[in-house]
Amino acid sequence: MAQILSHLPGTFYRSPAPDQPPYKADGDSVAAGDVIGLIEVMKSFHEVKAEVAGTNIRFVADNEEPVMAGAVLAEID
Repeated sequence: MAQILSHLPGTFYRSPAPDQPPYKADGDSVAAGDVIGLIEVMKSFHEVKAEVAGTNIRFVADNEEPVMAGAVLAEID
């Protein structure tokens, strides 16, 4: 199992905009380099990308949850 960590403190978002579907849903397959969410820091948005591929992603952080640097956002099998 691999973990996707937040590289910055901020607010985690699972979709590109409030009216759009999430980048990935629990149980989705993930390829290395896929965007799985965004971290907002002072009105700036930074993409969070998977560094490894996997067949099942499970989100640990909720949408719009404040996170610290190093926090686990998701796990990939």
